Amino acid sequence: MGIFDRLSDVIKSYLNDDDYTGKSHAYGRNIDPDVIEAQAEVEEFLRTGRNERKAYTKTEKETPGARGKERMPEALRTDFVELELPFGASHEECKKAYKRLLKIHHPDRHIGNPENVRKATEKSARINTAFDRIEKWRQTGMV
Repeated sequence: MGIFDRLSDVIKSYLNDDDYTGKSHAYGRNIDPDVIEAQAEVEEFLRTGRNERKAYTKTEKETPGARGKERMPEALRTDFVELELPFGASHEECKKAYKRLLKIHHPDRHIGNPENVRKATEKSARINTAFDRIEKWRQTGMV
């Protein structure tokens, strides 16, 4: 096959000549039907300016903790008070408050006074319980 025959095939393919069936490549090789379908899809996309297929977008998986304040159970209100936070505070705010309060009320910080150790132990137990209940609701949706 000469250079002019190849050039003729290429020109026919670009002009969509009636002789060109679309089943053979300009150089005599067969084209995969998937390639032809993909080319048609690309041409359609370029012609319309948009793709008819829905684009896949990653969305954050909704968990019970992703709910708004209005859906948070009232039973957790006392837990937020224990953590000294407004009702419905975010996970990050809860975690910071939890760590801050445990640092203040940890029994080891009050080792010199047995009464203060007892109070700190009770307070840290309430803080732990409050944080655990909030986190359990965020993970499972149950109080």
